[in-house]
Amino acid sequence: MSLLHPTRRTVIAGAGALVATTGLMSPAVSQGLTPTLTMRGGSNNYRPGAPIVERIGGGGFWMSGTVRRAGDGAPLDGIRIQIWAHTTEGHERDPQSHGATLTDSQGVFRLEMPQIVPAFGQAHAHLAYDDPEFATVFLRPVMPSSSDTSLSADFVLQPA
Repeated sequence: MSLLHPTRRTVIAGAGALVATTGLMSPAVSQGLTPTLTMRGGSNNYRPGAPIVERIGGGGFWMSGTVRRAGDGAPLDGIRIQIWAHTTEGHERDPQSHGATLTDSQGVFRLEMPQIVPAFGQAHAHLAYDDPEFATVFLRPVMPSSSDTSLSADFVLQPA
């Protein structure tokens, strides 16, 4: 065989090697949902192991959201989400301002708590996913208005 006149077999083998080394023909991979990134300031006043509660304080404000798996977006059931905030009943560093809840079979969580009030000029909540099955994520969503009576935050978790 001459390099000037390659056989069909050498052309196919050479093309296959080129594709394999350059990644030109990698299988189609669905990008799916990308994981939620931890937000700056999200872990402020975090308390590991905050108890699962029916409600934080006297209630009146609803914190809710969804939890899904990165990639396929499947809803995650039984995921523990911790929530805390500066409210009409306490500062975000106070133990009574912290609580956790679990997601339902649709990946939805919802927890009633006292009205969130501005701290450092912004009305905001803190949420955390911190169990070992997925990468830890801290969120710090800011409310559009301090008079809002609900806030939603969604998690897309990356398996650990």
